Amino acid sequence: MPINLIAKNKKAYHDYEILEKFEAGIVLQGSEVKALRAKRSNLSDAFCRFIQGELHLMNAHIAHLDTTNANYARDTRSPRKLLLHKKELDKLFEKVQKDGLTIVPLMLYFNERNYVKVSIAVAKGKQLHDKRETMKRKTQLREAAQAMKQYK
Repeated sequence: MPINLIAKNKKAYHDYEILEKFEAGIVLQGSEVKALRAKRSNLSDAFCRFIQGELHLMNAHIAHLDTTNANYARDTRSPRKLLLHKKELDKLFEKVQKDGLTIVPLMLYFNERNYVKVSIAVAKGKQLHDKRETMKRKTQLREAAQAMKQYK
C-alpha cells in the first residue's frame, strides 16, 4: 500500500497513548488539495470533535497557495469534515462520550488512488511521568541498538 505522506503529527505519539486507529476521508476545496500536494500543512495542534453528529478536523493548518484566488481562499484553520462510515462514527462517539478518550489525527496522506486521507486514532492522554518513561525506554532501545551494531 504505497502512500504519499503529506504531514505527520509527531506530537500525538508523545502526548497520547494510541489505542485504536482509523482511516478517514476529508472534505476539501480544490485549492486546498493543491496546497497539500505542495506539502503546505501542519497537524501539530490538530484534534477531532463531533459537531451535530459529524466528525470534524479542527485546528489543522492547510496554507494557501500564492495562485489561489482571494475569493475562494478558505481560512487556514477552519474545521474540515471527516468522512467515515456510520458504524465507525457511532463507535468513536461512544468512546469519546463514555470513556472520556480523545480523537487525534496522526497523519495526512494521499492513498494509492490519490485521495487525501487522514489517519485518526482514539487516544488517552499521557501524564508527565508516562512521557518521561517513554523517552527513557526509547533512549535505552537506541543505545542497545548502537551497541549491537558496534559489536558486529
